[in-house]
Amino acid sequence: MRPARPAPAAVAPEAFYPAKDIEVRMIADRQASPPQLAPFRMEPRFDTRVWGFRDLRPWYDRVADGDPIGEVWLTGDASLVATGAHAGKPLARLFEEAHASLLGPSAGSSQSPLLIKVLFAREKLSVQVHPDDKMAQRYGEPRGKTECWYALAAGPEAQVAVGLKPGVTLAQVERQIHDGTLEESLNVLSVAAGDVIFVDAGTVHAIWPGAILLETQQNSDLTYRMFDYGRPRELHVERSLEATRLVTRAGKIAPVALADRTVLIDVEYFRVERIPVQGSRSRDALASPAEDGPRLAWLFAAAGAGRITGAGFDPVDLPARSIAAIPAFSPDFVLEDRGGLDLIRITPNWPAAAA
Repeated sequence: MRPARPAPAAVAPEAFYPAKDIEVRMIADRQASPPQLAPFRMEPRFDTRVWGFRDLRPWYDRVADGDPIGEVWLTGDASLVATGAHAGKPLARLFEEAHASLLGPSAGSSQSPLLIKVLFAREKLSVQVHPDDKMAQRYGEPRGKTECWYALAAGPEAQVAVGLKPGVTLAQVERQIHDGTLEESLNVLSVAAGDVIFVDAGTVHAIWPGAILLETQQNSDLTYRMFDYGRPRELHVERSLEATRLVTRAGKIAPVALADRTVLIDVEYFRVERIPVQGSRSRDALASPAEDGPRLAWLFAAAGAGRITGAGFDPVDLPARSIAAIPAFSPDFVLEDRGGLDLIRITPNWPAAAA
């Protein structure tokens, strides 16, 4: 009989892979599983506008010392983290340091993708238009601006102007800018609480008094003013005409009711959902089945209050009209309804190609 072969000696993995290859594999493993980042709340930033209010109560406990406040920025690059280990840090800096943990593997960019605001219009905003990505980049800007509005509240006379009436030409728009009759060519919509209005890039639009709007948009504040009712602010007539599309997809969006949530809008740059929280919901129960992997989510308390709790981090309170970030890679948590919570969940989408 042939003698049995001795068992092979144990060989370390390093014998099969050069040291450099092992280092590359270790780096790849770390990149595949970025560090977890606990949920955190943002500090609202109050931005003055000539068309705004001096007193934001009861929506926010804020009275302007000087110029009126028109916008409350919830997620701007300069907005500050309010809770947790990164409290006091500008949001843009946190994205620089921890974009993989925040955004997840499907992100199309390492920068903060969405700018979320609450708008308070006491007077008419300017008639304006935003460029798409291609036009913005042509003039040295990183991205254009597609947006949507969710009406948190609206009075009986609330209206917005979205798009141009059928048959209106650019020559007509330019003439009406100069003679002050541009409103005649605008498509005007009445607004009720709960309405969602989509405003894709290239849409001529204006917000008029009567509604309080939650605005979700690409992370850009690039605006070309066409007409401003005689206010002494700069107009951008040439650029606004270049950006204008005579026909767009803008208008009211019908919500889609699912078993556990209502999808308010789902377009190329963002998805906005209204999610009931009866008692509590876990991280997995908040995530949408349509998502293809972990991604950043923003939780906005349109009314009421909530609290985010989990192992390894301090509870994060979510008062009315505040917003909290749920990083793509976060510890497990539970969101509790602390009384009347009306939850809006906002997530970025990543289009395969810019518009």
